Amino acid sequence: MELEVRHLRVLCAIADAGSLHKAARRLGMSQPSLTTQLRRIENALGGELFLRERTGCRPTPLGRAVLSRARPLIAGMSALVTETRAAVARADDRRLRIGSTASRALAGWLRRLRQRLPDGTDLSLHMNVSANTLLRMVDAGHLDVAFVHEVEGCPLLVPEGLERRVLVEREPQFISMARDHPAAAAPVVDLADLAEDRWMVDPTVDGEWDGLRRVLTAAGIDPPVLHADYHTAASLIVVGEAVAPCQPTSGPREDMAIRPLRDDPLAVRLLLYRRPGPGAETFALVYAELLAAYREAALRAAAYRQWLLRNKSPLLHTPAA
Repeated sequence: MELEVRHLRVLCAIADAGSLHKAARRLGMSQPSLTTQLRRIENALGGELFLRERTGCRPTPLGRAVLSRARPLIAGMSALVTETRAAVARADDRRLRIGSTASRALAGWLRRLRQRLPDGTDLSLHMNVSANTLLRMVDAGHLDVAFVHEVEGCPLLVPEGLERRVLVEREPQFISMARDHPAAAAPVVDLADLAEDRWMVDPTVDGEWDGLRRVLTAAGIDPPVLHADYHTAASLIVVGEAVAPCQPTSGPREDMAIRPLRDDPLAVRLLLYRRPGPGAETFALVYAELLAAYREAALRAAAYRQWLLRNKSPLLHTPAA
């Protein structure tokens, strides 16, 4: 048997209590278990450490020698744990681990955070197409915050207890198509105008396919659907082989048209999550900078800016930080 710090704590507890009965109660164990553990410690050291008497127990000369060495070790270990936890807390104050699904606001958000957070803050970004995966990472402590989107009609699987801030209650999803697509001639597109097109959707994005299928079914449309990531989709869209939902903040391209859908049948909710606990002020700052960055991205996208104006969105009046 090798002695460990917990064994030294047992010896000190017995010496401080003056009896095995009292020591066992303080340690939250039964007296027979404590007696057995003491015997094992004494066997490992090769001598009796306590004299058992009717009124209790007291250290033997060997016991006093062991205790004189054990107490400083225990105090040193307690100090080490305290100092290490304090160091970790200080490091956490200078670290921000961000998780995010794809967004045009990311670049501006990171730029703003680097300007506003204390010097030396370690800022990291983890991207994932799955919002549910990011939320599990926040819950497990692997991420500090997660910026995610929730497809309308397809609730996310949010771990219990996470704190949430809503960035945008309902962001319309636009449609990307070839520049020479007949429907691109209109400023707003009807779903019926795309009934004969192939639609592309990324099935790895939580809720994406279910949300699109719900909308198409409600419109009485059953077009062919291709499953692929959106990087692949872009190469097919520009040559007229497919159309696909896209974020309204998507930037302009010479070879692609981006248009809103009439009555905005497709939408997502934009959310920021964190675990509850210290850091509420930092979370408020992170949220404020994300909102400002999103507003910048929204106003740069001409079609979305016009949509915001038509719908008198409060986003237009959000002051930039």
